[in-house]
Amino acid sequence: MSRRHRAEKREIQPDPLYGSVLLAKFINKVMEQGKKSCARRIVYGALDEFAKRVKFESPLEAFEEALENAKPSLEVKSRRIGGATYQVPIEILPHRRTSMAMGWIIENARKKPGRSMKDALVAELTDCFNKQGSTIKKKDDTHRMAEANKAFAHYKW
Repeated sequence: MSRRHRAEKREIQPDPLYGSVLLAKFINKVMEQGKKSCARRIVYGALDEFAKRVKFESPLEAFEEALENAKPSLEVKSRRIGGATYQVPIEILPHRRTSMAMGWIIENARKKPGRSMKDALVAELTDCFNKQGSTIKKKDDTHRMAEANKAFAHYKW
């Protein structure tokens, strides 16, 4: 990799059904082994069922609200100062917040045993929408870690 300039971020094409870049990113994260059509089928099916379950007219708005509830605002990063390593709380950039929330939702949906991915995604998105479940627990744990290490916040770089 060249050190002269930072690699440009590629523009993600919006998804064909809702025209949302956010949903296109989510589909890309769900996708395994390059099977985008399969990922789209899973995500679109899950969104329709999720919107019915939470009684929203627009599946996209319901998805955005569930994602917003799952986004963390703080995380801890290890900083070595002298001979000690401190967990320093830092604020997370908006694009990373979104990416982390999507990753957690998909990770926890994949962990659910005995369900199809579509059903697991519906369950996980519903939990996020209702501010409960394993994704929200992960977010709260991250915030708790940051809160516990608030004393080291002045070590930000």
